Amino acid sequence: MTSESPVRRVLDVDALRGFALLGIFAVNVTFMASGYPGNLVTDPDFGSWWDDAVRTFSSIFFDMKFYVLFSFLFGYSFTLQMEAASRAGAAFSARMLRRIGGLFVIGVLHTVFLSGGDVLTTYAVACLALFLLHRVKDRTAIWIAVALYALVLASLVASAFLVDRSVFVPGEAEALANGEAATQAMLGGWEANISGHLAGLPLLVLQAVTLQGPTALGLFLLGMVAGRRRWLARVSGSEPVLRRIQWIGFPVGLLGSVVYAASGGNGNTLGVAASVATAPMLTAAYVATLLRIVHNPRTTAVRAALVPVGRMSLTNYLGQSFACLIAFTGLGFGLAGTFSPLALFAFVLAVFVVQAVLSALWLRRFRYGPVEWALRWVTNARRPAFVAPSAGCRPEVSVVPTPDADAVPGAALRQRERR
Repeated sequence: MTSESPVRRVLDVDALRGFALLGIFAVNVTFMASGYPGNLVTDPDFGSWWDDAVRTFSSIFFDMKFYVLFSFLFGYSFTLQMEAASRAGAAFSARMLRRIGGLFVIGVLHTVFLSGGDVLTTYAVACLALFLLHRVKDRTAIWIAVALYALVLASLVASAFLVDRSVFVPGEAEALANGEAATQAMLGGWEANISGHLAGLPLLVLQAVTLQGPTALGLFLLGMVAGRRRWLARVSGSEPVLRRIQWIGFPVGLLGSVVYAASGGNGNTLGVAASVATAPMLTAAYVATLLRIVHNPRTTAVRAALVPVGRMSLTNYLGQSFACLIAFTGLGFGLAGTFSPLALFAFVLAVFVVQAVLSALWLRRFRYGPVEWALRWVTNARRPAFVAPSAGCRPEVSVVPTPDADAVPGAALRQRERR
């Protein structure tokens, strides 16, 4: 590649990012459409066997799996940010600290105004820890990741036997009442919704400290190792290792997911531990499957559909929360508590299709999504170009990852272009 080469993206990873965004939305929507899931109870209006079957399907195939992929990609992109700073002759520390600060601010605004279940603030804090560890050797990074994961699992198992959940978790009758009250609060205006988001902060912080933060950091470290070794830059879709990952990942991952779902999902600590332990295996199997699909000449349309969403993942992540705010709260159509589990899946697919179309149209004219552009401005401390070059001047896509990548959830990798 010449020194004049512009920057392009790794399309495979864009597709993975878009896929992860779909899975994250399928999980998050349940908490943004009703107050019952956040209180660990089922809405009594949707308790049929069919509703339970759909919820079980979601627990087995979606819960906790796509957070793993987002976190891994975040760590992968961290190495690309290091290379971007080096190539630009800029101080990596200053750039990364600005980026972390910008991501944290976006997360705070997201928490207050759009959704109380934000993950961006957790990612920002965990990324600060990753920044402090970024000089460790690969082997050390892997051992720290394993230790963090083991610590989380040990704490979950210990709390299942040593902590009386009834002291902290209300009984079913109280939980149902709380769920009804939370749903009604969603039907209010800004004051009611912001109050609801802020009321969930103690639980959000507790989850970040005990579960999401440590697991995210562990996966960041693994992603950092993968980024250093360029594991995602040399995939053709025909590698035998992809099949081996499927043969191992699906049985082990699905077994843990079935245990999690059968034991009551988030309401059972041992079930959560089983899911946390096996979710990376199922996620790896998903990734292997998608990589094989996007490299199959008969199914390349899958990549074409996912790539634009992945390229604007931060904008689309926030956009999904905004869509839920308009659809379910009193600030919009006020449909909170009216969607069955199956209807929520249909809603997710509809919003995702709209995002795919809008993202593709947007990127025909602009280089980045609007939020990605703003975060890049903060990171580099200068305004980046916004309008994309004309289609006729665009170079061919390379498969070499570029160091100029967005280190944000689901927005992890790029490619280099060749003229």
